[in-house]
Amino acid sequence: MYASPVVRSSARSRVVTREDIVDAAIRVIDRAGPRPSMDDIAREAQITKPRLYRQFADKGDLFTEIAARMSRRAFSAAGADMTLMLQPPRVALRRVFTEYAHGILEHPNVFRYLGQAPVLRQSGAGVLQLDLGREAARRLEKLARSVAQAVPLDTAGVDYLSRALVGAVVSITDLWLSDSDAPTGEQTAEFIDQATELVWGLIDGFLRRQGVEVDADTPIFATFAEVNQSRSGDC
Repeated sequence: MYASPVVRSSARSRVVTREDIVDAAIRVIDRAGPRPSMDDIAREAQITKPRLYRQFADKGDLFTEIAARMSRRAFSAAGADMTLMLQPPRVALRRVFTEYAHGILEHPNVFRYLGQAPVLRQSGAGVLQLDLGREAARRLEKLARSVAQAVPLDTAGVDYLSRALVGAVVSITDLWLSDSDAPTGEQTAEFIDQATELVWGLIDGFLRRQGVEVDADTPIFATFAEVNQSRSGDC
């Protein structure tokens, strides 16, 4: 007679964090598609809807947390792995986009969800335009500035380059995923090829405006070392 109340009390006392709810939301989106309900997410997290709203103010708050999670994962494909600097640019970029594509294919509906829900209403804040690439662009800009300052290169315009790179990748990722629920190996290979060439073109154009000509088949670290040595000799 007393077992049931104990079980219910234990369930009520279980600690459910924001991370747990994001995990639950991603599972719902993976399974059911890019239009989840807060009821479904609460049920997946095994909590009541009021408890969900004690952790997240509204759907916009949850959206922001999912976007932050996915941008961190996407960025980790490029990461701060400086061994990429020891490879030719095209080789390095192909490696990055291969890992990125594999990561997206683990949660394609989550990317679709983020792409389809750019405008949400936040509590007391009216309509907020959420940029799912904003955090990734800031991370990329930070890495790009550290590399540019080590050469050194003029960092003017690095913020624009970072936004352009992230915006281009988000847009072509949407194109890659739009043809089917599950892209074929051929479609994924084409996406990796196109992303590699597009991003390299943007980076190459930026470097040329700085007076740096980079051979796509030469490790970029070697090119930067030559530039640094040449500029030191001119001083």
